[in-house]
Amino acid sequence: MRDSEVPSPADPYGPSAPPSRRRMLKLTAIGAGAAGLAGAAGLAGATSAAAVTSGLTSLTHPGVLHSLTDLNRMRDKVAAGASPWIEGYNVFAADFFSSSSYVVAGGRATVTRGTSPESGNAELWYDCNAAYQNAIMWYITGNTAHANKALEIIKSWTNALQVINGADAELAAGIYGAKLAAAVEIMHYTGPAGSWTQSELDATVAMFQNVFVPLINIYGDGGYGLMGIKGMMQIAVACNNLTLFNDAYNAFYTNSCCALTKLIQSGTGQCCESGRDQGHTQLILGALAEICETGWKQGLNMYGASNSLLLSGFEYTAKYNLGATVPYDATFGRCNWTWSSLGTDGRGAFKPIYEMAYNHYVKRAGRNAYYTTAVASKLRPEGAPTQCDQPGFGTLLFSL
Repeated sequence: MRDSEVPSPADPYGPSAPPSRRRMLKLTAIGAGAAGLAGAAGLAGATSAAAVTSGLTSLTHPGVLHSLTDLNRMRDKVAAGASPWIEGYNVFAADFFSSSSYVVAGGRATVTRGTSPESGNAELWYDCNAAYQNAIMWYITGNTAHANKALEIIKSWTNALQVINGADAELAAGIYGAKLAAAVEIMHYTGPAGSWTQSELDATVAMFQNVFVPLINIYGDGGYGLMGIKGMMQIAVACNNLTLFNDAYNAFYTNSCCALTKLIQSGTGQCCESGRDQGHTQLILGALAEICETGWKQGLNMYGASNSLLLSGFEYTAKYNLGATVPYDATFGRCNWTWSSLGTDGRGAFKPIYEMAYNHYVKRAGRNAYYTTAVASKLRPEGAPTQCDQPGFGTLLFSL
């Protein structure tokens, strides 16, 4: 597939940083169809155009961010000591959340984000990071201590979590749900034989269905809505639910407040939050790349949507954060907020999102991505994400 083939400002999503083989049990699909946008009634024009569907008849597994080919590549390149994977692995393996000795923080019955007092919020994102990173470590090393840790975390939340609430409940469900789904997908399709029973797997699906999905399918404004799309797509794959996958796919293309073309301006690459600050701008770009990467694993070239508009977004933001001048349109922003000038807060502080985009556009698609390439080279080996906003560690996880 080539890229030419496919058709309130104070909200705190992602502001702080973290501390320093094969088995085919079938997950039960979520039975209920995705709801519409009733929860987003307060947004200006938050509606969807005529629905588009992926055209898929089934989902590919493992297929949340990483295929089996990807997992094998990581394992084999690390075993061979090959660059840049080995350098990426050394950073990844040393991270706090990659340890099989990580002490599980959850699970909690209630998680509150964005409303004081917060409860269980840090515990959930800590554990989502550790579940995902231990799942990766399990596959690379074959050490069952990592598999056991990932499964301990997943099961602890499956057995406990009942409610996610607070002003930023949508963000918590989308961001944390996406990473937890990535961990579930790896452990479901590669975990040690007998490590999960069918009833345990069914309970994990029910948790996603009952707790996460009702919060994220409202697809709110700008980055809020985008985190819902990311969470919905990755949860849909982990739950083997094509209906939910198509709901997220449709929102990516058509939602009037968080579709790709509402987040990145055609012709310039300006992001809808470029006037806000560079941290949130990169959060949006990273989430879009995750969505496109998961789509790629399903045989869909979402990276090529709208003439590779995501590449334009990466190039614009990378160029500006490398110190160059870029144009700015003060009329282009979120549905309910615009900024009068280009944001300087966080300028030059790069998030670990560039390897994923670089490896797709340059390595897979053979495109020129001058500024994205420069930032990826500058960051290599890419390190830990902010909270659990991205996978991070792209040098290990996404190098081709």
